[in-house]
Amino acid sequence: MSVMYQKVALIGLGLIASSMARAMREHGLVGTITGHARSAETRETALEIGLVDSVHDTAAEAVKGADLVVLCVPVGAMGVIAAEIAPHLASGATVTDVGSVKRAVIDAVGPHMPEGVHFIPGHPLAGTEQSGPRAGFATLFTNRWWLFTPLENTDPEALARLKSLVEAMGANTDDMPPDHHDLVLAVVSHTPHLIAYTMVGVADHLRRVTHEEVIKYSATGFRDFTRIAASDPVMWRDVFLTNKEATLDILGRFTEELFMLQRAIRMGDGEVLEDYFSRTRAIRRGIIEAGQDTDAPDFGRGPKKDA
Repeated sequence: MSVMYQKVALIGLGLIASSMARAMREHGLVGTITGHARSAETRETALEIGLVDSVHDTAAEAVKGADLVVLCVPVGAMGVIAAEIAPHLASGATVTDVGSVKRAVIDAVGPHMPEGVHFIPGHPLAGTEQSGPRAGFATLFTNRWWLFTPLENTDPEALARLKSLVEAMGANTDDMPPDHHDLVLAVVSHTPHLIAYTMVGVADHLRRVTHEEVIKYSATGFRDFTRIAASDPVMWRDVFLTNKEATLDILGRFTEELFMLQRAIRMGDGEVLEDYFSRTRAIRRGIIEAGQDTDAPDFGRGPKKDA
């Protein structure tokens, strides 16, 4: 496959960035890859395992001459990074991000983007609970959705080029208004993560069930909760603080549903419970039929490897 970008700068070298680097290299999609991470250890590891061709102590140095810059840092850090790199961005370059929240990223990054630079917010719906440069793998994006929230003045050619890149990495692409994106993600990702963190926290505080019993007798339901709750705490802190309204809205609706089920259990209303579980089970079947998961559990959500 032909080279789509001559130089790509990855700002932040965790799971998503490392998976992008591996996928781009595997398919021959880019010329060179530069990188930056706040941690010196992360920078050294990325260079050691060949994730990037060069690594830099500052984001400003990493983006010089790049025709594609990908912001792979927590949402709360996007604005600071954007301000740092803005004077060093090449004219005609595309800047995108992989943040799980879009309105806050647009508000934080957009004002810093200079004239002649294409800012196209994005979000790959892919990941595992693992983090760091060694956690990535080239097939992470295969058959996963990569959403874009183009701005009113987004250049259609720049958008098409960026979509071609992520599609070549195996992803499906779609466009979505930023506020609608944040509401959808509050349903399918943000609130489920908050519930998972809460359920694991409940087990931790329930002194009648010992820590050893929770681990030893963990069934698949709780095991899935612990997998989700093992995700990066900083990233999820920023997600909830920057997508507050949508998350609180969905969390309120969840609480109402929970009270309804609580009443059905208390009243012994098996008909209500069975009907509710049947309707929600159908959603799970739909996810499998859409190719977004399988019947077989995969708690690691990705291949195991050393590098």
